[in-house]
Amino acid sequence: MIKPRTPPGVMELLPPDQIAFQRMLDTIRRNFERFGFLPVETPVMELSEVLLTKSGGETERQVYFVQSTGALGKASEGAAGEGMPELAMRFDLTVPLARYVAEHEHELAFPFRRYQMQRVYRGERAQRGRFREFYQCDIDVIGKDALSVRFDAELPAVIHAVFSELAIGAFTIQLNNRKLMRGFFEAQGIADGELQALVLREVDKLDKRGEDHVRETLTGEGFDLPAEAVARILDFVKVRSDSHADALARLDALGEGNEALREGVSELREVLELVRALGVPESAYALNFSIARGLDYYTGTVYETTLNDYPQIGSICSGGRYENLASHYTKSKLPGVGISIGLTRLFWQLREAGLLGNSAGSTVQAMVALMDGQSLTDALEIARRLRAAGINTEVQMEARKIGKQFQYASRAGIRFVALAGDDEKARGMVAVKDLLREEQFEVPLEDLASTLRVELEQTRALTGR
Repeated sequence: MIKPRTPPGVMELLPPDQIAFQRMLDTIRRNFERFGFLPVETPVMELSEVLLTKSGGETERQVYFVQSTGALGKASEGAAGEGMPELAMRFDLTVPLARYVAEHEHELAFPFRRYQMQRVYRGERAQRGRFREFYQCDIDVIGKDALSVRFDAELPAVIHAVFSELAIGAFTIQLNNRKLMRGFFEAQGIADGELQALVLREVDKLDKRGEDHVRETLTGEGFDLPAEAVARILDFVKVRSDSHADALARLDALGEGNEALREGVSELREVLELVRALGVPESAYALNFSIARGLDYYTGTVYETTLNDYPQIGSICSGGRYENLASHYTKSKLPGVGISIGLTRLFWQLREAGLLGNSAGSTVQAMVALMDGQSLTDALEIARRLRAAGINTEVQMEARKIGKQFQYASRAGIRFVALAGDDEKARGMVAVKDLLREEQFEVPLEDLASTLRVELEQTRALTGR
């Protein structure tokens, strides 16, 4: 006999947690749509030559390739490498988006506002809290030829709406601009683009690894930067603002500088002003000059969102501006800005930290008990009425001791149990047990659905569920 077990790196939930996870997905989707983003889904499998066009060796080692017995011997000989399987599973949603926009460019209206909430797959090393299959929830705005920096300001408003409704605690959307950082590095004598990219990656580790680690790396072998330049860089990237006015003052303090610095300051100032105009409270956003994002394709505004009371969780939402999304697939210039929520990892971390609150219960709101085999038709009619009123209802299809039926409903997280014995039927009544309040009452059959709806709406108003 084979022992049943889930593969490592996969999150499999029991129904109460799955309901909580699904509700988070629903909340995110609702807010994405509220801001005018349109749904897109792409296949879990992409052509290897498309998926791996601009990946590095590390990414390629994490990719799951697909090989069916019917496709044996057929391999891709494109950019991804000769002899490689024709298909691979997506490792993020950005590369599939680039392919999607390039392929459907002439059918889309620009700026194209898309959201995508799907699983992605990576060959992560098996360890606690790291997943090989996980949900990403992305939004992007993609322009044709150009895209105003004003769109960069809209995404923090979306982030604020999402996490405010999720109610997982106070959070801060941290903003920076890579032009500003590159301009500052140039002023320190770091003009080489590749070296700048390497320094950006190290600076991005400041909050995770600490100042001493970054200093040792930048002054050590491979970088060999002067200690004085590294000291100035560390002073620069430690800048944090504590209010809107403070953020603007810190930008003003940078002075005129070179062209890249001026562009970065100008863009960040416009983004900050519009973030406030969009109604995001000052307490929810701040400058953080260490935020760089490790991916090289970011070119301007960058974001990271963290929980104020749980910094150890790390970024719960990140993203930024890129100048040409689909350069490998089309000659058109398609600049964009986007953010991503890694929901599987976030959910796991919130659950581990005890931030998800009580169990989500059940999606079933009422159960109709069965007194005896002859009562099934009556039970089905009660259930029909409840479902017609929008109440999710289960029927006990086989009669058993009533105590066992109550026990089942309680264990399954069902709030209401309705039953009609001979006495209730003779009087046109239905008995209802409210397992949440531990109360029992009778209500006319004609009023049953409206009564339960009132109870459910009152509870939803108090608890949000």
